[in-house]
Amino acid sequence: MRMEITNVSEYEKIAKQKLPKMIYDYFASGAEDQWTLRENRSAFSRILFRPRILVDVSNIDMTTTILGFKISMPIMIAPTAMQKMAHPEGELATARAASAANTIMVYKDRNVVRQLVGRAEKAGFKAIVLTVDTPRLGRREADIKNRFTLPPSLTLKNFVELNIEKMDMTNDSGLASYVGSQVDRSLSWKDVKWLQTITSLPIILKGVMTAEDIRLAVQAGVAGIVVSNHGARQLDYVPATITCLEEVVKAAQGKVPVFLDGGIRRGTDIFKALALGASGVFIGRPVVFALAADGEAGVRKVLQMLSDELELTMALSGCTSIEQITRNHVVTESDSNRNLSKM
Repeated sequence: MRMEITNVSEYEKIAKQKLPKMIYDYFASGAEDQWTLRENRSAFSRILFRPRILVDVSNIDMTTTILGFKISMPIMIAPTAMQKMAHPEGELATARAASAANTIMVYKDRNVVRQLVGRAEKAGFKAIVLTVDTPRLGRREADIKNRFTLPPSLTLKNFVELNIEKMDMTNDSGLASYVGSQVDRSLSWKDVKWLQTITSLPIILKGVMTAEDIRLAVQAGVAGIVVSNHGARQLDYVPATITCLEEVVKAAQGKVPVFLDGGIRRGTDIFKALALGASGVFIGRPVVFALAADGEAGVRKVLQMLSDELELTMALSGCTSIEQITRNHVVTESDSNRNLSKM
């Protein structure tokens, strides 16, 4: 008899059973001691609710507008690489389950970037998410122990048909090593400006964690920010993203929308992020694990479960729309510390 899935986290247990250890560890592990990986989750548990009562919650509206586009809920799918390692249909299954976001990395070969951006525009994508926290890859010790390599059947499809010179096309490893060598360690704010000159699509920066950088991002004219620590896969001992969120939101001063990813497993987590000022959230690992467990149907169920949980949290907190979720609905550790200091 098949087990009834009742929450998002249960898909990870199934994925761990189904996937080869090397691939499961690639998706599941974090950098070095994995402190931030654990903290991304545990930090949510230290934020508590202040629910309001006697509110008519017979109708709950979860729709919201992101970059001018109305969507059914403030829950989106994070850019996640190599989903075909989780399921044969990979990104296609995920895209069928939801409108997938598009992401690129900036490569040394600007010809690569131009072609990727042009392809995204022609395909009808509505924004570009620029990952800015990977000038080098973090030390992921599980991958080192497993001697992680791309499965022979997997190709980095975005790069196969590009007009790229000096690439060893004799095998997949040559392609993968080229992509790895092309990550630009000199990436800076001037490159964000350059990217704006080659596309009219709005650019969202993913990987911002401080007030200083959000101010620079606003000056650079970006369309939005994702507070992200790359799923705790880059620099260990950075704070959980939910811990950084309020600092970034305050510094943004409402000039750009601020989104959050990292550690979200419940509708209650999403409500907490919205209460602390996020315009929406992105989910990554839950989608990959559901994809591994049950393909497109698994991804659909993850999105539905999170939607149902968020709706219930809103009802029990006395909120009938996303706009009604406010800072007054949650209590954080910093609130408790401020109250103690006043005593």
